[in-house]
Amino acid sequence: MLSKNFNRRGFIKNTSCLSVAAGLGLTVPGSMKANTPTFQDDDNINIVGPKMGFTPQIGTLVSMMNWMRNTILHPVRGLNVKELDFLLDDDSNTIGAMLLHLAATERFYQIHTFEGKNWGDWSDEDDKAWSTAMGLGDDGRAKLKGQPLEYYLEKLRDVRKYTLEEFAKRDDDWLMEVDQNWGWGPTNNYCKWFHVCEHESNHNGIIKYIAKRLPT
Repeated sequence: MLSKNFNRRGFIKNTSCLSVAAGLGLTVPGSMKANTPTFQDDDNINIVGPKMGFTPQIGTLVSMMNWMRNTILHPVRGLNVKELDFLLDDDSNTIGAMLLHLAATERFYQIHTFEGKNWGDWSDEDDKAWSTAMGLGDDGRAKLKGQPLEYYLEKLRDVRKYTLEEFAKRDDDWLMEVDQNWGWGPTNNYCKWFHVCEHESNHNGIIKYIAKRLPT
C-alpha cells in the first residue's frame, strides 16, 4: 500500500533532479535526499517505485527486479527433474541450466559493482561455482542436470539476498556512477543492474517457449 504522504509527481520530479545532478557531477542537496518519499510495497508486486530500506532509485530498481523474478518463476512451478533437464534440440539449454545461468549472471554483476573486480575477474571459488552456468553451451548441457527445482531456486534466492544487502548499503549517487571502461562502453551502475533485470526478461521468453513443448 502506498504511504499516505506519497506523491508520485513529487517523486518523479525529485528523482529526475537526482539523476540529472548525478550525471552532471553536481552535489545533491541533503534536503532533497531526505524529503524524497519511500514506501513499503511488499504486499503488491505490481507497485513499481521506491521501497523502504533503499534510496529512491535503488528501491525502484529493486521493485522492477522483484517483479521480473516473480514472472520468471511462474512457468517453472512444479517442474520435475526430467522436465528441468529436457533439451528441445542439440543446441538448446535446459530450463534448469538457464535458471542457474541467471544466478551466475547476477553473481557476475555483484563481483564487479560491489566488490570492485574487473570485467571477467572471477576468483577460483566463483569460477568453480559459476563459470559453467555462465557459459552454458556444450559444457552446460553435460554438467548442469540432475537437480530438483528447489536446488535452482535456492541458488537464485541466495544470490539475490546478497544483492539486496549490498543495495541497502548504497545510495542513488552510487547507482548513477559511470564506468568509462565497461565492456560495451560508458555505463552506469543503474544500467548494469537494469541489464540483470532485462536479462531475466530475455530468458523468461525462452523458458516459456521450452515449457510449452515439454513432453506430455
